[in-house]
Formats: sequence, structure tokens, C-alpha cells
Amino acid sequence: MTIQGWILILGFVGILLALTKPIGMWLFALYEGRRTPLHLVLGPVERGFYKLAGIDPTQEQSWRRYALHMLVFNFVLMAFTYAVLRLQGVLPGNPQGLAGLSPHLAFNTAISFTTNTNWQSYGGESTMSNLSQMLGLTIHNFLSSATGIALAFALFRGFARREAKAIGNFWADCTRVTLYLLLPLCVVLALFYIASGVPQTLAGVIGIDTLEGARQSILLGPVASQEAIKMLGTNGGGFFNANSAHPFENPTALTNLIQMLSIFAIGVGLTWCFGKAVGNTRQGWAILAAMMILFLAGVTVTYWQEAAGNPVLHQLEVAGGNMEGKEARFGIAASALFAVVTTAASCGAVNSMHDSFTALGGMIPLFNMQLGEVVIGGVGAGIYGFLLFAILAVFVAGLMVGRTPEYVGKKIEAREVKLAVLAIAVLPLMILGLTALSSVMEQGLAGPLNKGPHGFSEILYAFTSAVANNGSAFAGLTANTPWYNGLLGVAMWVGRFFIIVPMLAIAGSLAAKKHTPESAGSFPTTGGLWVGLLVGIVLIVGGLTFLPSLALGPIADHLAMIRGQLF
Repeated sequence: MTIQGWILILGFVGILLALTKPIGMWLFALYEGRRTPLHLVLGPVERGFYKLAGIDPTQEQSWRRYALHMLVFNFVLMAFTYAVLRLQGVLPGNPQGLAGLSPHLAFNTAISFTTNTNWQSYGGESTMSNLSQMLGLTIHNFLSSATGIALAFALFRGFARREAKAIGNFWADCTRVTLYLLLPLCVVLALFYIASGVPQTLAGVIGIDTLEGARQSILLGPVASQEAIKMLGTNGGGFFNANSAHPFENPTALTNLIQMLSIFAIGVGLTWCFGKAVGNTRQGWAILAAMMILFLAGVTVTYWQEAAGNPVLHQLEVAGGNMEGKEARFGIAASALFAVVTTAASCGAVNSMHDSFTALGGMIPLFNMQLGEVVIGGVGAGIYGFLLFAILAVFVAGLMVGRTPEYVGKKIEAREVKLAVLAIAVLPLMILGLTALSSVMEQGLAGPLNKGPHGFSEILYAFTSAVANNGSAFAGLTANTPWYNGLLGVAMWVGRFFIIVPMLAIAGSLAAKKHTPESAGSFPTTGGLWVGLLVGIVLIVGGLTFLPSLALGPIADHLAMIRGQLF
């Protein structure tokens, strides 16, 4: 580890904290539906959309209608994307003449981008046309992100409202977030990336003469625009197969820093927005403090291990840190920080290959996802996932003080706790179940590039990434098969929507309750004790996935041996 590395990490955290309140204030204006300076330009567009779609933005919805409209919207978008990908070969905007995707790959990819996972079982430059990238995929980068933020707003209203039957209007929330937050920020970011050397063109392939005199084909495309929303919306899907390790996606140390800040920016702003929505910004800062403790712990371990290097090479008297799978222009510190940022959020973009990390260095990205992607987390998804843990934490606190638990003025009763447990239990059940199945079935065992424990880790990482809607990979897994495309697609859908629906039910239940003022017997939820309890609950519940996964390796090896297979 070096002083420069720690300056980068601490500087990143400092900039992030400075951005929290300004971004939170803008989000709170959208949460309340107030006018912003951008309404002068984009207001007519918003009103025109409502008129064209026949939507009354002032008509609010119950949690059931909110959930139904959200599910139908996402299902229709998924079906549309599937059709675009299958018909790619006959559609325009295909300068390379690429064929349409196979049914199982189109199924996996459509679900992947609908659920904000952006898992890619393909190489972008060799599989997707410009039209597929823009119309089939980038549209989801905006709308899946807007959906996540809209859902967070709905839960905020559940905590903030008193004896209410509605939690907002899904269409209004989604439209405002897209028009007044994601779109303008992405225009600014895209222009910055273009100025930094990221391509933005509808051209396909250009030919150049190399220094050796050979002729080489270089793929171009609308990269900068996709890169902006890929990071800001915590999507992560790369235009190129190498993702943010590719110099056309991430050319400089400055673009690397901006990309990491983009991944966390909206997530940290939503913590302040939540505090403001419930009338006490200290609540938001307490949540952010718990998130940052978990984040800094993960960065410390990853950077320490990657800087220490491989002990096997040290025995061969090869000194230095672990640079395998890393870009020389970023180095160890920036690569370790990026790995933790992208897996703490549900982004999945990578500027180095996680499969090449040391054992403990690769464990932290895996563990981040198994915590439920709540350490900052995806846009919207991170904060509403963390609030589910807060409900469990305040329930435990209520047991300790011997009274009905309360959180930000709402009594947390059996219904809310059961729904929170139901949502959180999806993660370990799906990850462990599908990993175990793939570890003993012939179709699953054909996927890992490596044998033994690391091959098992490749399978475990894939299903962890899918269920957590992250999208990063250990990369050694051959996932473009009917088995993995099918199971990973199901895992992504369940990991997204089987958490959202119970969460919206909690929002509806809380909105209908009266406000309960704090009393001398209330457990304080803004101080250091509360932050420590939050961190403990997240780690304990995350351990429900992490610890059994450690034991699954030997079990999988044993079962495979019984079947006469070598794992």
C-alpha cells in the first residue's frame, strides 16, 4: 500500500460526502414534485408525455396499483428488447452485419437489462449492433434506473405520510427522474467523456495501419452516451467486452475517478433525501455512516490484499503487488477501489478482472453482493434495501428495550417485519440453491474454466451477481449456454421483483399508520449506537449467504465425486 493510494481512496470519499447534500436536495425536489430550473425547458416535454399516454400525474396510487403498473411496464420493456435482439440481423443500424441473438441469449440479456443487472454473457463489440446497443439496451439503462429511484420515493412516502392510502404515482415518479435527473446529468457526463477521448459515433469499424505495417480493424460506436448512464444509473453493461478496462470506455485516471463517483453519487444523495422526507436529516446521515463503515472496511481489505500480492510468487522471489488482470494506467489502488465501488453498488462495471484478484481481494466484491447490495447500493435499490435492514434492526432494538419498535415515527409491527424477512430471504435462498444445483449438474459443471475451489467460486459469483442484480463476473465461467443463460435470467428476475413487491407492501402499510412521537422509551436511531446496530444486522444477515457458501465447496466436490465427475 502507498500514500498515493490512500490519498485516492480518502479523496474519493471526501468528494462523495461533499456531493451528498446537493444531490439530495435535487432528489428531494423531484420527490415532492416541485418545479426545478429545468422545468422551463423540459416541462412541456413532461406534460406532452402525460397527455400522449393518458396519464394524470396528480392521481396517486395504492401500493398494489403502483406495483402492478411497475411490473407491467418492465415486462413490456423486456419483451420489446427481446424482440429487438432476436431481429437484430434484419433491423437497420447494423454496420457490421451482425446476426440476431439466440433465443436463450436474448432471453438472458433482455431480463438482465430490465432488472438493472446488465450481466453480459456475450462480447459487446462482436454481438450487438449500434441499434441494439441504443434502442435495446441503453433505454433500459435509463428506465430501470428511474424505476429504482421511483420505488425508493414510494418507500420514503410510506415512512413520511400519516394515515394515507396512496404512495405516489409510478408514471409521474419515473418520468420526473428520467427528465430532470438522469437525462441532464448524462448529457454533461457524455460531453466530458467525448472530450476525454471516448468515441461517440454511428460508424461501425474503421481500418488503421499499425506501426508494424499490418492492417487492423478498430470498432467504434455510440460509446460515450452509453458510458454516462451505465455508471450514473449503476447499470454496468459495457459497450466493449473489456468494459471499463477498455481505453475507449475509460481512457484516463480522471475518467476512472469520475466513473466511480458517478456510481455512488445518486445513492448517497438518496440517503439525505430520505432524512429530509421524514423530517430529520440526521436519519439519512446515520444510514450513510453505516454504509460508509462497511464500504471503507471492504476497500481496506481489498487494497491490502492486492498490494500484498501473491504469496506463491513471493516464495519465488518475485516481489510486488498483484497486477494480474489490472490495467497499468490505473494500478492497484484505483483497481481495488473500483472493484469495491462497483460491487457495493449494483453496478457491475469493472476496470480490472475480479477473477485475477487474490483470494481475500476477490472475496470482498463477492461479500458486498451477498450483503444484498445495500452498501450505497444501486440507484434506489440500495436505499430501499438498506431500509429493510433498518426495519429488522429496529425490531431487534425494540426487543432489547421491551416495547413496540418504532422507526422515524412509525410503529414497526409483525406485518412489516415478516415482509422485510421475506424480501431479504430471497437472496440466500436463490444464490445458494442455484449454485448448489449448478455445482452437481453436468450442464453446470461444463461452465467453469478452473477446477476445484476457484471453479466453484466462478459459479457462486455468477449467481450472487445475478440475484443481487450486480452484473459483474469472475469471468472464468462460460455462461453463454442454455443452462446458465436460463438460470441466471430467472435469478435476475427473482432478485429484482421478489424484493420490490414486499417492499412496496411495507410502504403501503406504513403510509396507513399514524405518526408516533418519540418518547423517553424510544430507541434513538441517529446516534453511534444505532449506526453500530445497523452495521451488525447487515453483517449478520449477509452471513446467512456468505458462511454457507464457504461450506458448499467441499459438499459440491463430494457430490461430484460420487457422480464420477471431476470438479
